[in-house]
Amino acid sequence: MSVLVVGSLALDSIETPFKSVQDVLGGSASYFSLAASLFTNVKVVAVVGEDFPDEYIELFRSKGIELEGVKRAPGKTFRWHGRYGYDLGDPATLGTFLNVFEKFDPMIPENYREMEYVFLANIDPQLQLNVLNQVKKPKLVACDTMNYWIENKPNELKEVLRHVNILIVNDSEIRALAKEPRILRAARTVLDMGPEILIVKRGEYGALMFSKEGIFWAPSYPLEEIVDPTGAGDTFAGGFMGYVTSQNTADSVEFKKGVIYGSVVASFTVEDFSVKRLASLQIEEISTRFQAFLKLSNLD
Repeated sequence: MSVLVVGSLALDSIETPFKSVQDVLGGSASYFSLAASLFTNVKVVAVVGEDFPDEYIELFRSKGIELEGVKRAPGKTFRWHGRYGYDLGDPATLGTFLNVFEKFDPMIPENYREMEYVFLANIDPQLQLNVLNQVKKPKLVACDTMNYWIENKPNELKEVLRHVNILIVNDSEIRALAKEPRILRAARTVLDMGPEILIVKRGEYGALMFSKEGIFWAPSYPLEEIVDPTGAGDTFAGGFMGYVTSQNTADSVEFKKGVIYGSVVASFTVEDFSVKRLASLQIEEISTRFQAFLKLSNLD
């Protein structure tokens, strides 16, 4: 099985109190696809500029990620510049330069339109709707969003939610979407908007999955050192969707395992800048940490 992701490929400049890097690989589709490729085949739809380094294209190809849907447009690649404080919490955005991404109009290649598993990364909800109109009969569609779209395009976003199975967001986004400060009540409100499953990423506090069957919680993995939290949420989504796609099932137990696998892969991502740790990650390391995750809440 394969999963289709539509999102951004970017070049990031990241500052922390300990080190800084410039023009490293970033973007939602980058983190998602590299994480998902650890479990299944991945096809990407995105846009890059003339300056996008060939070494990153080769990295994707070395992981078996299909790039037919990635277009190289005249101009510069989408760039983001952020700075973290000592707590490595939410970064201050020093610059966002959309460049070719500003006119991104995702066109799904004909041979991608039969995809059964689809992930709509954090892009304009109108573009997410356009993608949904191009794919034919997907078995499972998941999406991400952010506070900007919640505040500025609420009607379009709610229309997207009517057509997706899973919404993956963080706790501030779920509160803003539901206009409700309590996560449990916010979850019920959002599930009434259409998704069958809601996954709320809570950083160091783990992840919550809400569905008609109840609530499932997965802890975060305790790490001694965090280098760069950028892309952890997109990595979580990639690990989750990659695992679920590989199982080709809508079984609730597999969704729960997917949440843990998403947390596992994300815990590796933050150990180095950009996608460096993802690029070297092996399935054996994932399996070992997955078992360690299970022991975190085991009473035996």
